[in-house]
Amino acid sequence: MKAAIFRGEKNIELGERPDPQIQSPTDAIVRVVRGCVCGSDLWYYRGINTHKVGSIGHEYIGVIEAIGSDVTGLAVGDVVIAPFTFSDGTCPACQAGFESNCEHGGAFGDGDIDGGQGEKVRAPYADATLVQVPGSDFTDEQLASFTALSDVMCTGYHAAVSAGVKAGGTVAVVGDGAVGLSAVLAAKKLGASRIIALSRNPARQAVAKEFGATDIVEERGDEAVEVVLRLTDAPAWMPLSSAWAPTSRSRPAPASSAPAA
Repeated sequence: MKAAIFRGEKNIELGERPDPQIQSPTDAIVRVVRGCVCGSDLWYYRGINTHKVGSIGHEYIGVIEAIGSDVTGLAVGDVVIAPFTFSDGTCPACQAGFESNCEHGGAFGDGDIDGGQGEKVRAPYADATLVQVPGSDFTDEQLASFTALSDVMCTGYHAAVSAGVKAGGTVAVVGDGAVGLSAVLAAKKLGASRIIALSRNPARQAVAKEFGATDIVEERGDEAVEVVLRLTDAPAWMPLSSAWAPTSRSRPAPASSAPAA
């Protein structure tokens, strides 16, 4: 099958990988319908962190083409959303809600495991990993929205939850990329009454307002802190950071919650 292949710093090419096959009774084979380039892909592309030569891509949705004998919650033909990691759903970490740290899990597109920037993917632990989308005959717009649920929206929502966003709260979202904008949307859904988006990009400011931002702050650094504190007229607020540093295993929580000085 055709797939994007990482060859080294600033070197990605279209190449060939073996067609995935069922290797375990808990596997599923997914034909990729939509895939995304994540901001984290740029870390190894630019040489900031390491990545094995091979498969890439951890944001994708697709259609199940085959399932192992132990897969019970999915069927051939199902449209599914894949998260950026796969997990068994049964280990202590998974049971505690930390599926990205599954004892038996891993990451899609890590150089060895099939990636979402290829034609097909073998998804281990399919029942625990893949999320079925009810229905059929989806529009291009719907498929694009489903793809956002594979990573960026989940990460933005996780940021809002980790920051302790609650109904009636005031939130400052630092970062206006896909994750930052998703954090704005998540904060709105969690009931925040005031959402301050830090953004200098007019197009992204417009999306932030559409998603629920009540205020836009274009300043940066100490000036931004002063403006946010002046807007809130309060000693405490919830800052959400949509940026995260690369690690060798799994991404850290992309949010923090702390009182402003």
